[in-house]
Amino acid sequence: MRVALEADEDVPDGPDFKGMVHLVAAIGLGAQEVGADALAEAFAASGRFGLAAEDWAQMLGAVERGESPPVDWGLLQQRADLLGPIQRASDEQLLRARTVLGGLRMFYGLYAMHALFMPDTPALAPLRARIDEWGMFPILDHVISLSPSPRHFAEGLAVCLEPLFDGLYETLMEQLAADPGLFRVPGDEAGAFGFMETWLRTLREQSGGDEIG
Repeated sequence: MRVALEADEDVPDGPDFKGMVHLVAAIGLGAQEVGADALAEAFAASGRFGLAAEDWAQMLGAVERGESPPVDWGLLQQRADLLGPIQRASDEQLLRARTVLGGLRMFYGLYAMHALFMPDTPALAPLRARIDEWGMFPILDHVISLSPSPRHFAEGLAVCLEPLFDGLYETLMEQLAADPGLFRVPGDEAGAFGFMETWLRTLREQSGGDEIG
């Protein structure tokens, strides 16, 4: 998005939310009721593994035709059970999930703000790179809300009980510890103040000089 805006080009289309609707339907109705083609759109829309809908359709179609080993689709419904993991979790696990959720909200926000012309720094770029290496931004974009409702927060807490999210959080925290100067623009000794001044100046330039307070 940022590249398109800087080049004065059309902003790319957003996620394929139709595909995500298919995934929700598969969880609620059963994968067999949805069919391989719709599931292929759903998994491609999630962005996981970087596979296109055609790739998923080929693999899922082979399963549907009996050319590949059957898939235990019951696992898909089990992943939708948000209340069960919360009820089974210990106090320590819930506290850890809250820490992971809070941390990932911060890292998600830093990544998303890059599209809004936030100055890039030698410390911010590696954080985005780590998220990209894991292929997790599309997932975080569905899980994380910067201003969550109580229900959304509870759903995010349940998700962050998973080792995948815990591992991503640890990786990002290690990267942050390696270079904590997130808001230090090279050559600017003003620190965070200079960072904000640079950001506001860029926003004014991009908006044609309109006042931004």
